[in-house]
Amino acid sequence: MKINDFRFQGIAVRTVKNGTVVQDETFGYADIENDIPIDDKTIYRIFSMSKPVTTVALMTLYEDGKFKLDDKGLDYIPEFAETLVYTPGEEGFTLEPQENEMTIRNLLTHTSGLTYGWEPGSYVDSLYNVTGVGNWDAPIGNKVKQLATLPLKFQPGTKWEYGLSLDVAGYLVEVLSGLPLDEYFKKEVFDPLKMDDTGFYVPEEKHLRLSCLYTRDADGKLTKLQGTADATEAEADFNDMFKKPTIHFSGGGGLVSTVDDYERFSRMLLKGGELDGTRVLEEATVDLIMSDQLPEGVAYNEGDGFGLGGQVELESGSYSWGGAASTNFVVNAKHEFIVLTFTQFMPSDFTYFGEYVGIVSRAIIEE
Repeated sequence: MKINDFRFQGIAVRTVKNGTVVQDETFGYADIENDIPIDDKTIYRIFSMSKPVTTVALMTLYEDGKFKLDDKGLDYIPEFAETLVYTPGEEGFTLEPQENEMTIRNLLTHTSGLTYGWEPGSYVDSLYNVTGVGNWDAPIGNKVKQLATLPLKFQPGTKWEYGLSLDVAGYLVEVLSGLPLDEYFKKEVFDPLKMDDTGFYVPEEKHLRLSCLYTRDADGKLTKLQGTADATEAEADFNDMFKKPTIHFSGGGGLVSTVDDYERFSRMLLKGGELDGTRVLEEATVDLIMSDQLPEGVAYNEGDGFGLGGQVELESGSYSWGGAASTNFVVNAKHEFIVLTFTQFMPSDFTYFGEYVGIVSRAIIEE
């Protein structure tokens, strides 16, 4: 069977149990057209798997006493003090003040009222699209200040909705630390964990290691993605945009990484904030990250809560999150295992991840 007949162009999977890599496999290609296979050095766009990294960076500042989780975001980003809330009514809608001002915990749990602009027919989402507030064409601080002029989609703390919350959290790192986000990540996360291939772009000398990004055409054939995430717009080709330095440090989706690097990040979480004698976070802080932090009465998925920057499976305790190009990871401290599955396919397809993690979990937990 040719690779074009498969579901993805290539996949890397890795499982770590009790500190030992027990499975490490690569299948298929990073670049079909040029016959370049996936290997351990392949670099991937991890998109929303940036969110747990941003969370860890922000929580280092929490440990430094720079903020408390239930501090109001407007205390640090004053533009949000005037942000109103979309409130539907029988005769249309009104824009009302925030009843409970957005907190940092709301940002890290996607209960802030911020969205991504993805819901057709939504008034607030339409404003995101018209203003281009989610585009990566300006420094993150400029975007956050623009975002604060738009209404929240709901009162903070009353609902879970995926959105730009972690991008705002990334800007908060800059505000609290006084450093650009890329510099803070390098200083406090990447260098301590020796994540040498993780960052906001791929240097020229590493371009050949960056996997191409694929989708399927109208005939169902694997083809290189042209355009943005929905493969319909041509102004931002994700196959090219990570190959040069950026002015927009998206804490919600801007990173590239490797399986090796993200394994090190995952091991740090599994070991309660420490790796190879270097401590990034205290164990109690990691426990906060990997435990349910949703406000009372707010639901996520059935059987799942939401920690800080990632979901938490309530029964097993697994902490996980994925990226738009179908990358994913899970860390389970209770049973001491990590699973990483990386590919480069859009729109995102996580069914393979669920199937694989299910097999691994049953083998480990029921052994």
